[in-house]
Amino acid sequence: MIRLNLVLLAVVIASAFYLVHTQYESRRLYTALDRSQAQARKLESEHEQLQVQKRAQATPARVQLLASRQLQMRPVTPGITQYVTVFDPSQPAAANPTPER
Repeated sequence: MIRLNLVLLAVVIASAFYLVHTQYESRRLYTALDRSQAQARKLESEHEQLQVQKRAQATPARVQLLASRQLQMRPVTPGITQYVTVFDPSQPAAANPTPER
């Protein structure tokens, strides 16, 4: 009878340790999940801010301003347009007309 009581006591102690371990692991995982969710919310907020900044940087007026100031670009007019024709020596002269000026 004493042996049975000792075995049952050992089983109860082992199950108590397992219960404590399981609760500890559950709390640890919950904390990690909560941290991950907070980080995901932070990243989502940062992503939204970056999207707003991207839209602000890509407005047509801003792009045109940068093109004219930094790149010295100007609007296309027929007076400054240059036409390029490709000369192919294998084609007859009628197929490769020379541009008139």
